[in-house]
Amino acid sequence: MYKVFAVGVGPGSPSYVTDKVKEIILNSDVVAGYKYTLKTIEQFLSGKEVIEITMQNQEGVYQNILKNLDNKILVVPFTGDVNFSESEVVDRLIEIFGDVKIIPGVSSIQVAASKAKVPLDKSKVITMHVTTSIEEKKLELQKALLDGFSVVLVPRPWPKDPKKHFMPSEIAIYLKNNGFDISKLKVHVFEFLTTDKETSFVGTVKDLEGKEFSDLSVMVFDQSKLESYVNF
Repeated sequence: MYKVFAVGVGPGSPSYVTDKVKEIILNSDVVAGYKYTLKTIEQFLSGKEVIEITMQNQEGVYQNILKNLDNKILVVPFTGDVNFSESEVVDRLIEIFGDVKIIPGVSSIQVAASKAKVPLDKSKVITMHVTTSIEEKKLELQKALLDGFSVVLVPRPWPKDPKKHFMPSEIAIYLKNNGFDISKLKVHVFEFLTTDKETSFVGTVKDLEGKEFSDLSVMVFDQSKLESYVNF
């Protein structure tokens, strides 16, 4: 009987791959993942059957793997934490393969919050990185900001369809059009976290208008206030 693992491999640096995930990859037979994700774990792939997937071919790839899996171990790696922003794909893996063991990883959300010094337990975490409608998520963003929460957000790159493209510039315009004073909202934007290409931006949401950021971006709307134990 085959085994299937969906694992999180961290934001991009191999140093953020957990020992547990390394162990599973090293003991696997087949590894199927996106190009960027495979690059993160390339040093652990020697001797494995490695299959690169894309948004366009992933269904066919998974179905073909199923036909030839036999008693092998399949690993499907995901950038960051497999439990965040990947539910659509994980659900499909469960539909195809049945019992899929899910192993968490370090998320770019955690890294971004740490760099911005914004505690996750006082923030709202929102991902727009889905193929389904994000209208309710947009309202969730508005409510969180109005309620005074910090927000850690994964935007949605969709350059081929401007109506679905919802990156920092579009988010800034959306908030302005919905009555927010974006000149007073502090924001961080991190790109390529944990890699040698990592960059960071800090300013106001207004500063984001017209700026372009990579697909691998995370935003942090900072409305946090220091509340140490000595204040209580």
